[in-house]
Amino acid sequence: MSEGSGSVVDKAVRFALTAVGARQLKANPSDPFYAPPAELPTTPGAVLKTEQGRFYIDPFKLIPAPARVERIMFTTTDRLGRVAFAVGTQGMGTQCAPSRQMAAGREYESVFITGLLARGYNVVVPDYQGLGLRSTSGHGTHTYMSREVQGRVVLDALRAAQQLDSPDIPADGPVAIAGYSQGGGAAASAAELWHTYAPDLDLKGAVCGAVPADFPLVARMLDGSPYFAFLGYALVGLSADYAIDLGPLLSARGLEVASALTEQCMFESLRRYAFTRSSTLTADGRSIGSMLREEPFATIVADQQLGNGRSPRVKALISHSRLDDVVPFECGRGLAERWAGQGARSTALGQLRAHARGRGADVVRNGVLVPERPLRGSPDEGEHQSLPQVTGRVGPTGS
Repeated sequence: MSEGSGSVVDKAVRFALTAVGARQLKANPSDPFYAPPAELPTTPGAVLKTEQGRFYIDPFKLIPAPARVERIMFTTTDRLGRVAFAVGTQGMGTQCAPSRQMAAGREYESVFITGLLARGYNVVVPDYQGLGLRSTSGHGTHTYMSREVQGRVVLDALRAAQQLDSPDIPADGPVAIAGYSQGGGAAASAAELWHTYAPDLDLKGAVCGAVPADFPLVARMLDGSPYFAFLGYALVGLSADYAIDLGPLLSARGLEVASALTEQCMFESLRRYAFTRSSTLTADGRSIGSMLREEPFATIVADQQLGNGRSPRVKALISHSRLDDVVPFECGRGLAERWAGQGARSTALGQLRAHARGRGADVVRNGVLVPERPLRGSPDEGEHQSLPQVTGRVGPTGS
């Protein structure tokens, strides 16, 4: 990419983040689409309902995305194998779901999603468990940064997209995965799970940017930083997924913050809790990082580490900035080393950008490196093949 085009991407990123964060998002009124049906199929990736959707690039709803938009509700499985819903994360509240924010012109990932659309890709953007609608399997809270849950949602979103009645999306066509920050973690998890959880998908590769692969490293960087809210999200999300009672562990102020986070979107949380020290929120004055090193969290946190006895059986690109101020560079480097040690076909690339600006460079790679050009056009047909692609979003580790 030329220096000039990079400057354009950076400016677009800054505009999108400024416009979207300019005012607080409020809870959406009830939307009939998000009411789950009475009976649910047990097959992961089954489509439950669809309707024409809306996707605006700007919060003033002046610029529609250059694509036909369809909103889908589909099944996925949670960590215990029960049926849950995913209809797409920018916080913890249901109003933060990408499927809702895209329709409102509030999705800050719109710049990167439309970049993929402009390259001729079909794109499916999933809500994560607990966003958009509350899960019927018992989770009322977004299971933020739960490794296995996020990976399954990404794969099941691809399955659902290939069931749509669209001539542009063949049921057995090639697919790829891309994501950054929380989305990078979800993409990496999906790549690791693919060969056992969704071998029916013709997965060609994955682009994983700023992956929060090692949560203790991320926790140390986030505590007391401008991005403390992401640490709070992760504590609340993992506690919800593993049924841990935070009552005895947090102070009254800590419980108040944890409860508030479950109803907020990212920009509100960042503004409210920037530079918070977790030791001011715990019952005994320990930091959250110290708390995570002991049970009941120690085993749970260890299970979230990407590359811990798992690696993708498909080409994967790990992209991470050495100057990342949210997700430490050591996370990406460590993941690349763990994958390589298991024989994975992965490539690691370094950048010299801060976290938010690194996302702009990553979206270019999403369209260029995964999959390689032959997948985008058939030499026999002279037209682009359809390629559904999952794009993950920001999460507990920043964005």
